[in-house]
Amino acid sequence: MAITSPSYSVTLRVKLPNEPGKFALVAEAIGNAGGNLGAINLVSSARTHKVRDIVVFAANEDHEAAVVKAVEALTDIDVLQVSDRTTDAHIGGKLEIRSKHPLVNHDDLSMLYTPGVARICKRIYENPESARRLTIKGNSVAVVTDGTAVLGLGDIGPLAAMPVMEGKAILFKEFGNVDAYPICLDTKNVDEIVETVARLSPGFGGINLEDISAPRCFDVEERLAERLDIPVFHDDQHGTAIVLLAAITNALKIVKRDLSDLRIVIAGAGAAGTAIAELLLYAGATDIVVIGRNGILHPDDERNAHPKRLKLAEETNPRRIRGSLDDAMKGADVFIGVSAPNIVGEEAIASMRPDAMVFAMANPIPEVAPEIAERHARIVATGRSDYPNQINNVLCFPGLFRGLLDSGTKRVTNEMKLAAARAIAGILSDDELTDDCIVPSVFDKRVALAVASAVMAVP
Repeated sequence: MAITSPSYSVTLRVKLPNEPGKFALVAEAIGNAGGNLGAINLVSSARTHKVRDIVVFAANEDHEAAVVKAVEALTDIDVLQVSDRTTDAHIGGKLEIRSKHPLVNHDDLSMLYTPGVARICKRIYENPESARRLTIKGNSVAVVTDGTAVLGLGDIGPLAAMPVMEGKAILFKEFGNVDAYPICLDTKNVDEIVETVARLSPGFGGINLEDISAPRCFDVEERLAERLDIPVFHDDQHGTAIVLLAAITNALKIVKRDLSDLRIVIAGAGAAGTAIAELLLYAGATDIVVIGRNGILHPDDERNAHPKRLKLAEETNPRRIRGSLDDAMKGADVFIGVSAPNIVGEEAIASMRPDAMVFAMANPIPEVAPEIAERHARIVATGRSDYPNQINNVLCFPGLFRGLLDSGTKRVTNEMKLAAARAIAGILSDDELTDDCIVPSVFDKRVALAVASAVMAVP
């Protein structure tokens, strides 16, 4: 039976006779259709009938429709309304701007706007650095995208990417108390993206790049980092790498191995795969093989046209092997997937060394089903919330930017990334570590504070 999810849930408003056993018929129909009951609320009650709101979890949109159809088929039961809960949650957007100060009289107006505001403007003009303290700049991050690499959806454009950016802003606020603003740009041109962000930058204390396809994302990040005096961070690259490193750090404690001794295979040579390889090498890994669309990356391959891809090929694959993903998997200790669904077969997992670690992070469908990987691997992690060991960037970016903003730093360094990974890993004590628990919960309030403190401590 398919796994149901809150992301595919509906509220059914049903009218049913006020007789014993009638609701049981509704519940039975939902269950027989594979739906999962959630909250049940009484809307109204009369002598002859009742109206109830019933939350039902489904597996996908077709499954939602099938559940509704099953209820509609019942005799004497009327489905008055069907509401998609996820759609309802997005109506009107997920963000709003609120004033931090009441504006109820002329004194308030004089201080918050004219004429009092002129004094603050003059201070900032004389000392630009004071803008961090006297304006929202000190707690503001721009979440910038062109909508070309939205997780699980691909190139859907800036307008359709807006709900994802709003969601990212919610996570910034909830976990790091950072005010983040969705900035969706109607261009795929690197020069135009860089120029636009640079001209917008005075109002922000940091730039979080999001869902920009490779290899353009590398150029955008590098050029903005060189040009701006505020930190620029591409979360799809470095957030993923940081949380992955934290997970591996704790997994190594369980299997009692060292990072430098591992044979690591990375499926995916795009933004995330490149950043993961770079951070693992910086952390001490010595044997990493990266697989792109055309097989194992090799420095002699003429298809490594982009400088970033060529550099990755030169710094990895120390044994200079060639071939496919299956070839690379033989004798590997770690598999890291940031690529496409169902590209790894059971035989490939079985060919890995004992106590193997599998991080299959393609979303929503991983590179190998966890149920299959668990037959042969010691540690299994995914990017999904409905399996253990979720590798989720929310463990990183809220705390990271909290630390960057509070310290006033202008650059994100490898030492900061390493410190963030160690902070995330360090949340769990040795007694808490198990095969199914190698990273803390995304709702663990300690995480963001620990990451922020670790980042601020880096010289």
